[in-house]
Amino acid sequence: MKTTLRGSTLKAVLLAGAGLCIAGTAYAAEPLVKACAKDGQFVIGFSQANNAEPYRQHVNDELEAAAKEVPGFTLQIADGAGNVNTQTSQVDNFITQKVDILLISPFEAAPLTPAVKRAMDAGIPVIELDRKTVGDPGKDYTAFIGGDNFKIAEEAGKYTAKTLLPDGGEAAVLQGLPSSTPAVERLNGFKEGVKGNPKVQIVAEQAADWVPDKAQVAFAAMLQAHPDIRVLYASNDMMAAGALLAAKGAGKDVKIIGTDGLPGPAGGIEAVAKGDWVATFTYPTGAKEAIEMSKKILLDCATEVDKTVTVETTAITAENAKQLMGK
Repeated sequence: MKTTLRGSTLKAVLLAGAGLCIAGTAYAAEPLVKACAKDGQFVIGFSQANNAEPYRQHVNDELEAAAKEVPGFTLQIADGAGNVNTQTSQVDNFITQKVDILLISPFEAAPLTPAVKRAMDAGIPVIELDRKTVGDPGKDYTAFIGGDNFKIAEEAGKYTAKTLLPDGGEAAVLQGLPSSTPAVERLNGFKEGVKGNPKVQIVAEQAADWVPDKAQVAFAAMLQAHPDIRVLYASNDMMAAGALLAAKGAGKDVKIIGTDGLPGPAGGIEAVAKGDWVATFTYPTGAKEAIEMSKKILLDCATEVDKTVTVETTAITAENAKQLMGK
């Protein structure tokens, strides 16, 4: 059966195909913010999970550097101090200030979800950086920028199975804060990665909340219970540093893998270069990508942006650690 479209019906179909919004009258798709390309300053509020963590400070530094390159951008960073109530209050303060964009690395996923919703309801685009709240990008928040935590840890697991323990052996995992999405994804990713070698056994796993002293205590207990552990995967560099102290204290030669690949004298790259750890996997901050997305929203009046932007990881091993130091 042939169907003929006439008049307003045909006009509506054509407009819809062109990506326009129709509700009785044809309207162009609206920008993500109403005050895009305005005169004067744009304020970007960043709610950081915890400035005390070296990785978090690294993120702050790179965000500040990227924001300075954009005329008219002012970046305000609030330290959540590892407390969901503190971070929630600071997000609400940003909403009250009517910042143009909210960036957030939620300390915990579920407790920060209502605050993100309040920002979205207030018409403030929300870019989640490194960690997610509960929900879907493009709907419950504007976009997520970060590494693929599962894939990064899976690569660490494959490295363990193929290179470190090709003939099998016992391994252990130190997990980050269990209520944060990276901790869950990294734990599951590592488990998936070692499946390629059925002779590798994960005999112990414990949360150490990203903190080195908790990692030291936890790994010391693991070594007492399982003295034949040969590989330890730590979900961040700080816990890897704590695990090293525990291994030395127990007189054990354990191959340690970190995650973050931070630069500087206390970072994972130097630890690998010195031979203290066998590897770490970089977790790029996504700072440049976050500021670039902010430019698209605020300066280019974008009607949509990529819902998920994945930043790539690099494996740091003895082969490339020295070359990467200082970069």
